[in-house]
This record gives sequence, C-alpha cells and structure tokens, in this order.
Amino acid sequence: MKDKRWDLLALASIPLMMTLGNSMLIPVLPLMEREMNITSFQSSLVITIYSVIAIPLIPVFGYFSDKWGRKKVIIPSLITVAVGGGIATFAAWSLPNPYWLILVGRFIQGIGASGAFPVVIPTVGDMFKEQKEISKGLGIIETANTFGKVLSPVLGAFLAVVVWYLPFLFIPILSLVSILLVIFLVKVPKEEEKEVELTLHKFIKNTKDLIMENKHWIFSVFVTGGVLMFILFGLLFHFSSVLEDDFKKMGYAKGLYLAVPLLFLCIASYTSGCKIGENKVMMKWLIVAGNSIAALSFLFIRDNTGLVLFLVILSVAGAGIGTALPCMDAYITEGVPKEERGTITSIYSSIRFVGVAAGPPIIAVMMKEMPEFIYYCFSALCILLVLVNWLSLDTSKKG
Repeated sequence: MKDKRWDLLALASIPLMMTLGNSMLIPVLPLMEREMNITSFQSSLVITIYSVIAIPLIPVFGYFSDKWGRKKVIIPSLITVAVGGGIATFAAWSLPNPYWLILVGRFIQGIGASGAFPVVIPTVGDMFKEQKEISKGLGIIETANTFGKVLSPVLGAFLAVVVWYLPFLFIPILSLVSILLVIFLVKVPKEEEKEVELTLHKFIKNTKDLIMENKHWIFSVFVTGGVLMFILFGLLFHFSSVLEDDFKKMGYAKGLYLAVPLLFLCIASYTSGCKIGENKVMMKWLIVAGNSIAALSFLFIRDNTGLVLFLVILSVAGAGIGTALPCMDAYITEGVPKEERGTITSIYSSIRFVGVAAGPPIIAVMMKEMPEFIYYCFSALCILLVLVNWLSLDTSKKG
C-alpha cells in the first residue's frame, strides 16, 4: 500500500474534484434562482443534466477503459470536464440570460465525468493484488468522494458570496490539478499498457453472462447504490432550501450547516473502508446496519423539527449511508474478474448517477406538492434496501 500512496492520492483527487464540481452548486441553487429568475425545478436541472448524460455514457467509457487502459480514458475525460466548466462560466459571466448555455456546459461536463470517476474504482482494483488492500484503497477513494461533499457546501457558499457564478470557474481549475496528478503520479500496470482485443459483441456477451452469473447479489448492489444517491442528493437539495426558507441561514453559515451531516458520512465511509478488508460477512451486515440506521433516523423528522435536532438526525443518517458505500464498492471489485471490472463498476456508477439525477427534481416536486412525506419516503426506501440486501447479498468467498 505504501508504494502506491501517491497513485492513490492522484486517483482520490478525481472523485474529490468531481464531487466539488457538482455538489458545491447545491447551496448556490437558490441564489441562481434569484439571479437568473428561474424556478426551483429549473435550478435542480443544473444538477440533473450533469448526471443524465453520464448515465448512458458511463458503461461506454467502462468498455473503453477495459479495452484501451484506464489512463487513456481518464485524462481526456478530465479535459472535457474542464471545457464544460469553462462554457458554464463564460455563459454566466457574459450573457444576460445564461441559463440555457449553462445547461449546455453542464451537459458537456457530465460527458467528461462519465469517463473519470467511474473508471477510478476499477483502477484501484488493478493496482493491488490483495483484497484487503483493494478494500482499503476503495475506502480512501470513497472517503475522498464524501470529503468533497463535506467541503463543497462551504466552498460553494464562500465562492458564491464573491460572485454567484464563481463555483463554475473553479471546475476547470480543479480539473487541471487532477490531470497533472494523474499524468505524473499514476503508474499504469504493465498489463494495462497494451490494448485488449475486445470486440463490442464480445463485450456485450461477457457483460450479460457476468451479470447473470452473479445476479443473486449484483442487482441488490446496483439498486442500493442508486437509491442511496437519490436519498443523499434529495435531502441535500431539500435541506439547502429549508436552511434559507425556514431557518434564514445564508452564505457561509448555510454552507457550514450543510457540511455537518456530510462530515459524519465522510468519517463513517473512511472507517468502514478500513475495517471490511475481504470480509464479505462484515460487508453485508454493515450495509444492512447502515441502511437501518438511516431508515430509523428519517422517521424522527417533522415539519416543526428545530435546526439542532434536524442536524443531529441528518448526521446520524449520513453516518449510516457512509457506512454502506465502501462495502458496495468492495463487493463489486471482489466479485468481478479483473478483465470485466471496468465494465461492471461503470454500470454500477451509472446507476448511482441515476439517483443523483433523480433526487433534486423529484424532491423539488415533492416540496411543492407533498412536503410532509419527503422523509417518510426516504425511510421507506431505506427499509426496502435493508430487506433487499438481507435476502440477496452472498457472503461466500466465491460470490
């Protein structure tokens, strides 16, 4: 692990950058609504369109990463992310009605994101031979992802105080940092340096066969990843609005409040990733326990819940979600052969992006039509995940 610490640092910068490039816009959405005179549903599309294009493209880039090698996909993807951020910045800075061009920039940014973060997970799997080291590496990657979520509301709110569109400008800067780190620090395994002979027909057949062979557990991992991302981005979108509308928290203060439950998510994610090793029994029960904790927590939120109690409840729920996330990453890397790892993890990442894309607009509609049912809905989804994982996750060494 020690001789790969710089490689892990460079790879961890990618989920950190991707998360900052998306999540730091969440606290800025109400400000965007006022600056561009748009609705809350329209502002939610700034998050959603980034994810919508990533959903179909992530498996495609997973195929290319298996065929061509990881770095040959990651670096051009990071460049594309920078271009998309630049377009959004230009639109906000120079146009009187920038909304639609901002969406175009976010769309392009989502294309780049499709080939960046999702390819990181199989790359970590390629770097190590021992499952214990892979799990620890994935825990670090997931922690970087969640730490980005902790930092993003504070950083987004801070930048927006200067100029409301400054978070867009930060995206190309972060992308450039990740590009340089990957180029100079990530060493490509020798077997990855040569392109793999993998036709599209063979790719589709191998993927289908692999999924069907592991269907007893793989579908539950896919569903869990998507639903947890839906819950996470949905509650962040809702909490961001509630902080302004109900508790009158703006600017830095709002960012700090948003960061609190995400900090607990980050700590739980790192702890879980370090502990699980190759113990699939522990992975299963941490996933079940994490979802159970989140489900129970959401039931205590009411319309008149005070800010301190609200924070405590969301922090406990965040810890539950953070406990489960690294376990699902490890399940996939242990259960899937190295040759198809990029493909399967990309499908998993794509489904997580479905949750990211669906969360804000659906919660925006629920905030208008049935706000009292939002957290009951989150709780019911977590209970469903508990049942699915309890019944479906295999704990055998082979599975």
